[in-house]
Amino acid sequence: MKNSIKYICLVVCVMLLSACEDKVNVALDTAPPKLVVDASIVWQKGTAGNDQTIKLTTTTDYYATSVPVVSGATVVVTNDANVSFSFVEDPNTGNYICHNFVPVINQNYTLTILYKDATYSATDKLYATPTIDSVEQTTVQGFTGDQIQVKFFFQDNGAENNFYLIGVKNSTLAIPDYGVIKDEFFQGNQMFGFYSDKDLKPGNQLFFGLEGISERYYNYMEKLLNIAGSSGGSPFSTPPATLRGNIINQTNSDDYPLGYFHLSEIDTRSYTVE
Repeated sequence: MKNSIKYICLVVCVMLLSACEDKVNVALDTAPPKLVVDASIVWQKGTAGNDQTIKLTTTTDYYATSVPVVSGATVVVTNDANVSFSFVEDPNTGNYICHNFVPVINQNYTLTILYKDATYSATDKLYATPTIDSVEQTTVQGFTGDQIQVKFFFQDNGAENNFYLIGVKNSTLAIPDYGVIKDEFFQGNQMFGFYSDKDLKPGNQLFFGLEGISERYYNYMEKLLNIAGSSGGSPFSTPPATLRGNIINQTNSDDYPLGYFHLSEIDTRSYTVE
């Protein structure tokens, strides 16, 4: 009898554990898809900057396993001199590519997208970026013991208020880290960005990126990074809240797109941890 009771209990436990493994999909409301615009025109120092790409996708439901790409749109960027640069789609990819773009510091550019009888537009200026002057490695005391910290230094322009986007790619991690800083308390002085990780070890490769950006894009990225950080994701994952950028639907302002149009120069530096 005791063996029978043990057997029955074992069967019940197995059934309960099996039930816990069942996949449960909660029914969620699906909003009409919105256009998502990844339009970052980034000019690498020391290059012509002629090759640029704008990515168009749409939002989709929570359980989707792929992101829908947008094909058949017309994408044009126009500068202050009314010179237009056409971005032509690599078929069925949502990547719209231009091979003859001409980047000019402090020039204004306007993005125009025609898609499904709607016109989307945004304007921004191409911002200059300081040169990364040096990289320095130190060891600091962290919560889990000594940690390696790597800083890169650059000189701020004291003649203007500046805002910066910093990116760091660790060769051992899939997703880069991003941050934004401003020169409010460092006007005209040397500034730095830094990176530290408890698992950082000698031999790891780090890739630093520095971009000068507008104050509006600084505010946008600060909010986006806060949203991504609170959800444990990257700034390019689906955010739990809607954050509007600078792109306007000229045909129907209520049906606004997601994403941002920005232009900047970028300086990069690679560093091997010692």
